[in-house]
Amino acid sequence: MFAKKTYAALTLAASAALIGGCASYGMDDGAMASADTTVMVGGAPMYPTRNIVENAVNSADHTTLVAAVKAAGLVDTLSGPGPFTVFAPTDAAFADLPAGSVEALLEPQNANRLAQILTCHVVAAEAFSTDIMGMIAADGGSHAVTTVGGCVFNVSSSGGQIMIEDEQGRMATVTIADVDQSNGVIHVIDTVLLPTG
Repeated sequence: MFAKKTYAALTLAASAALIGGCASYGMDDGAMASADTTVMVGGAPMYPTRNIVENAVNSADHTTLVAAVKAAGLVDTLSGPGPFTVFAPTDAAFADLPAGSVEALLEPQNANRLAQILTCHVVAAEAFSTDIMGMIAADGGSHAVTTVGGCVFNVSSSGGQIMIEDEQGRMATVTIADVDQSNGVIHVIDTVLLPTG
């Protein structure tokens, strides 16, 4: 279920045309007043009737991730039909990277590397925490996850929380699970997942 699938729409080329107009995803809250607003992320309600990008731009905890998605030219992809599971690092998670790393990744010449890292946070299937916990249990405590970016991470659980080990042996914790989106689900994590190399 959590196996890698190919999506032709996942192009890694940076394009200025995809960067513009992201602010237009902010919708009038009045128009969405009847939507389920039970999940809050970064001080903003996450509406299940909106897609991943439409919700992410409103989270005060994900400004770096949104900027990175724009710079990598992935706005249209993550606004598409999916379904996707996105492990979304917070601003604090990006701040924990070595000094200058984020700034370097946002440079146009590094768009391909940035896109690789970002797509290593995306799985081409919808998996809520109950699904992931089920896979962990079925595999004896650890389940291998292949991402759109080609990374293979291991998910496990500790104290009822989902843990993700990246290809460099770094561990991320899911701090907010099951943020339902119209085109998938977001799980907020406290560490940027990195591929080898």
